Amino acid sequence: MTASSTTPAAGTLLAGRRVIVTGGANGIGATVARRFAEMGARGVVLDLPAALAGGAPPESWHALPVDVRDEESTRSAMAESARLLTGVDAVVAAAGVVPSWQRPAELDLADFDRVLSVNARGVACTIKHASPLLGPGATITVVASLNSWRGDPNITSYAAGKHAALGIVRSAALALGPAGIRVNAVAPGPIATEALRSRMASRRAATGLRVDEALEQVARATALGRIATTAEVADTIAFLTSDLSSAITGQLINVDGGVH
Repeated sequence: MTASSTTPAAGTLLAGRRVIVTGGANGIGATVARRFAEMGARGVVLDLPAALAGGAPPESWHALPVDVRDEESTRSAMAESARLLTGVDAVVAAAGVVPSWQRPAELDLADFDRVLSVNARGVACTIKHASPLLGPGATITVVASLNSWRGDPNITSYAAGKHAALGIVRSAALALGPAGIRVNAVAPGPIATEALRSRMASRRAATGLRVDEALEQVARATALGRIATTAEVADTIAFLTSDLSSAITGQLINVDGGVH
């Protein structure tokens, strides 16, 4: 069983919480929005217009366009979200991009800037414009990565951006702690989303592995012998958003099945 099937009183864990989820239209962000709605939260999904066109938010939730790379877009979306919810209790920063494989000597620096503009600047911009809306007991949780603490020879820009995101989280935790606001990050390992499957398919020429073989290889590199799910990541974020984690801030929580 996964944690999501055994969580006690899941329908009340986040009852009444008013939540903003950036990057909430697909992937981990969409699962977070659904799980939070199941746990009693109300919220707003923020994402690029094209992403929002691909699916509806949970029932009774709102959806607003945002580009977290753009400060005015982010400021406006945060303010409108607070208006719609009559306040904000939690923010989940799940917006992010994963680049194609590039070795350090092959880096496309324009693409490097694009990745960091979302994965680092976007996190900083989100926290900048969300934090004034929050009060004591509020939380911010950033979807980071295992690449926040380790490198990767093929995705330098991604590792750089996720390392930066962790630095932003730890700095914000120190700055906002006196106001009673907690800031944490989760570090998913490989998650078998359609996006990951697509990337594995595109890398077959380099790896020689079919998608199912690549997934099996990744699973073998974990203590549990399997890949974590988006639901397990969402449940960890729910824990960090809830009062169950009231003394936890400035931390990176791995959700990776025990990658070694």
